[in-house]
Amino acid sequence: MRVLITGGFGFIGSRLGQLLIQNGYEVLLGSRKLYNTPDWLPQAEVVQTDWNSKESLSKICRGVDVVVHASGMNAQESVDDPEKALVVNGRFIETLIESAILKGVKKIIYLSTAHVYAAPLVGTINEHSPTTNPHPYATSHLAGERAVLEASNNGKIDGVVARVSNTFGTPAHIQVNCWMLLVNELCRQVISKKKLVLKSPGIQMRDFVSMMDVCRAIEYLIVTDVDTQEENIVNIGSGKSCTVYEMALQIQACCNDLWGFTPAIDKQQITEKKKFAALNYQMNYLNQKNYEFIDNFEKELKHLLHFCEIYFSDKVSVSK
Repeated sequence: MRVLITGGFGFIGSRLGQLLIQNGYEVLLGSRKLYNTPDWLPQAEVVQTDWNSKESLSKICRGVDVVVHASGMNAQESVDDPEKALVVNGRFIETLIESAILKGVKKIIYLSTAHVYAAPLVGTINEHSPTTNPHPYATSHLAGERAVLEASNNGKIDGVVARVSNTFGTPAHIQVNCWMLLVNELCRQVISKKKLVLKSPGIQMRDFVSMMDVCRAIEYLIVTDVDTQEENIVNIGSGKSCTVYEMALQIQACCNDLWGFTPAIDKQQITEKKKFAALNYQMNYLNQKNYEFIDNFEKELKHLLHFCEIYFSDKVSVSK
């Protein structure tokens, strides 16, 4: 099977490409800049995604079975330039869909975010929950979702929207911009500061999910037929929420296992009686299919810590 991944050099796209190549797929890594074949995935083909050219997008869709759209602006970039976020996260997918349909692509998977539901994410959330978050990151992704769902509901292409929760994990290469993510940044702090610094008391609930589990779930969506319109939206998470502080404790424990070193956790004190609501991020579609996650937090965290040790240990070495 031939799979085009837009944003193929990004956080999810590059790791997904590695998994698909490992499992026997032909992979095209799409990028706005034309790169050479990367050393972290030499078996892949690199193609340029010129979002202003339908002809260019049609060319790279030729012979492709499935498109995974992993390209987009992150939350901070969306705040900095909401208008651009609407174009990049929303309108670009419209042109891609037209090109994919023209070239007979069977399926398109749009990687969206769990944060379209609300801010903060609290309570029980499933694929039928309302999307009320006014943040530009959320609204721009909803625009992209609508384009995919409309094309799918009209029978033009099989379209799936994957709403991914708080992902963490090892990037495929050092150029990936993934250090704004909470868990990734905390792991980097272990190396650069020898401690974990939380900007809050750490009592917020999050549904953290490892990059390996995210990529495995996307692969499952690649090969699984969408039977009804109600199955066009798929939540991807761990389904096991924990507080930010509890995640910091897991990182701390991994450091002790790896190096015999227990970094301190600096966090703000609770100045008033405030309790964050619980979070139950449900994955109705995947659960109905009896899909099973690996739930490999410890393995992913240790890989991430080793990655940080390699690339960030020039500042402070990790030792007892």
